[in-house]
Amino acid sequence: MYFDTHAHYDDAKFDADRETLLPAVHDFGVEFIVDPGCDEASSRAAIALAEQYPFVYAAVGVHPEELEGWPGSLDSIRDLASHPKCVAIGEIGLDYYWDDSHKEEQKALFRAQLELAIELDKPVVVHDREAHGDCFAIVCEYPDLRGVFHCYSGSAEMAKELLKRGWYLGFDGPVTYKNARKTIEVLEITPLERLLIETDSPYLSPVPRRGQRNDSRNLAFVVQKIAEVRGLSGEEIARISLENGKRLFGIV
Repeated sequence: MYFDTHAHYDDAKFDADRETLLPAVHDFGVEFIVDPGCDEASSRAAIALAEQYPFVYAAVGVHPEELEGWPGSLDSIRDLASHPKCVAIGEIGLDYYWDDSHKEEQKALFRAQLELAIELDKPVVVHDREAHGDCFAIVCEYPDLRGVFHCYSGSAEMAKELLKRGWYLGFDGPVTYKNARKTIEVLEITPLERLLIETDSPYLSPVPRRGQRNDSRNLAFVVQKIAEVRGLSGEEIARISLENGKRLFGIV
């Protein structure tokens, strides 16, 4: 049984077949899914999916790419976070790949949502793209935080420091890519009890499905690669990561 801890089934790329795909994914063996929002609209859509499907849970938040459309208040995110199937604040963080001209505004939005998570006693789902130093420095300002660095792409040295502080690291399709040397180094040092698996569907499809629309059934390829690196069976990696996800997100 698998736990896809990060999949955007609210994305328009699933509009044509979402209602048949999600039951098929569950039948395949994906026991739980967390669908993270990226703004108010997608956060509401994630909540709606969580209401419709018992095995889907939601995270709510404002992604750094949505900074321009942010109204300056987190009141709507706070309200959505009170839903019983909202298990985290996310996807939040910093992204200097798409926009490095509004770093201070991104940092302010990130800090505000981290503080909201602490207030509401919820974990966070962190997006960190080409902003490793600033992301690390900011989360270290909040020692009571817990959560996951989604699709971890930082260094092994930064991973060690995050792991010391109790963070989880998310691994997905890129771990199967030919240029995954740095990701493999991080995977090798990550304690099994801090490892999460994810797809980031519909993005980041693993080999051999790279370039196609991703969905949670492709977790099998991610798990296979992790098992190969760690010298364990795929069944053991799936079981451990399932329990890790349940523990982080408070799912019984």
